[in-house]
Amino acid sequence: MSADLSRVFSAALHGVDALEVEIEVNEADSGEVTGTTVIVGLPDAAVRESRDRVWTAISNSGYPGAKACRTTINLAPADLRKEGPSFDLPIAVGMIANRVDYAEGRGFDRFCMVGELALNGTVRPVKGILSIALCARACGRDEVIVPWENAEEASIVEGVTVIGVRSLREAFEHVTGRAPLLPMARRTMADFAVGQEWEIDFADVKGQENVKRALEVAAAGGHNLLMVGPPGTGKSMLAKRLATIMPSMTEEEAIETTKIHSICGMLEARRQFLIHRPFRAPHHTISDAGLLGGSTNPSPGEVSLAHHGVLFLDELPEFNRSTLEVMRQPLEDGRVTISRASGSMTFPSRFMLVAAMNPCPCGYYGDLKRECRCGASQIQRYRQRISGPLLDRIDLHVEVPLVEYGQLARAREGETSAAVRARVEAARGIQQMRYRGTGITCNAAMTPRLLKEHCAIDDETSGYLEAAMNQQNLSARAHDRILKVCRTIADLQGSRVITGDHMLEALGYRSLDRNLLG
Repeated sequence: MSADLSRVFSAALHGVDALEVEIEVNEADSGEVTGTTVIVGLPDAAVRESRDRVWTAISNSGYPGAKACRTTINLAPADLRKEGPSFDLPIAVGMIANRVDYAEGRGFDRFCMVGELALNGTVRPVKGILSIALCARACGRDEVIVPWENAEEASIVEGVTVIGVRSLREAFEHVTGRAPLLPMARRTMADFAVGQEWEIDFADVKGQENVKRALEVAAAGGHNLLMVGPPGTGKSMLAKRLATIMPSMTEEEAIETTKIHSICGMLEARRQFLIHRPFRAPHHTISDAGLLGGSTNPSPGEVSLAHHGVLFLDELPEFNRSTLEVMRQPLEDGRVTISRASGSMTFPSRFMLVAAMNPCPCGYYGDLKRECRCGASQIQRYRQRISGPLLDRIDLHVEVPLVEYGQLARAREGETSAAVRARVEAARGIQQMRYRGTGITCNAAMTPRLLKEHCAIDDETSGYLEAAMNQQNLSARAHDRILKVCRTIADLQGSRVITGDHMLEALGYRSLDRNLLG
């Protein structure tokens, strides 16, 4: 009995990262009339189904097809679950290598390959290419062979050569040195930024200067925010423009965010790398798994898709209460852990929570021009759908009043997003210098030790805080969050110390705290 053995490298997605997979293809004469192909190494249904796709693609690409032998394909490590069709290309290359003579001395150890095969040998795009390219670099592979449609996404990774292929024949001819392909030129964030300009602007919003100020403070310190007001006052419009005034993402942040969207298959063909901070606005009917992440094979939820960006929950009391409560851990820790029988996965989820709600079910409680149709008990039940612990984790609570006709008719526009963003980035620059070496980038993420060190207040300012704590019966968590907001307001003004004025403004953003629960 004779045998041929080839070895090819690929990668499997695990959470938001990828782990290297070694693919061994062994063909042995078994004396059987018809050939058999077996895939081992914990493959899922999509991987097992690749047998027929791969054999047909090989034959249609002009290479020798199946023969009467036993083909064993081993995906190592054997205890890592392999999912999806991305192993088609490396399996096919390994099969062809056992049947076709190619340049001696040119092995496959320097390559990492992924791609789904069509029956005619065309290579189709797959998910998670950015994570796979990063894995290939970490494992010391010189080149990563990816579908042509995914090559641009992988090109942001420095230190690895990206080869985009359109067909199985192109891939095999390249790795064997018969017809080398030109590598994809490395692209930078500046290259991807072309054509990704914002289509909305802060200047579009007329009036609501107090709310705009609150949004500026929230963006400058990474604070969570709740807007309360009747329908039609611009709550959603303001929330959508918050991302336009947030500081630009660093390359590291952009890679982290793009990885999550890539493994979910949410990148557009014309935008294969995210430059702007994400803005996610799930509907209030979303499930716990949809918000937090999960399902049988854990995948990221909305809290992770909003990583380094904004998660906007409109009509907050309409969300299922249990769904809202699952956000408490990611709001505190900046990550979410999903546990299933097959194991646990941790997804990053450091986002800004921005929520909006009406003051009552009909929306007109407290309106001087329209009558509220809700009873006192209805209003109380409506507001108490938001738990105290969740409300404590929201730093700023602001009222969004109706805008008068005069403000709407005024021709003069307000400040642009660029002007506001300049102040926000200046404040964030102060914070980055302050927390250098700690892994913290904004005031909202301050630890108790840093809070004590950087949020010292004098007796007068302390008196304001004490009075508010006693009058509104605020919690210890609310106390710390007020101090963090004070620090941000001081940073926006370039002040090294927190003054009474900073404290009074910060306390003004907690005036709805107990009113919402009362």
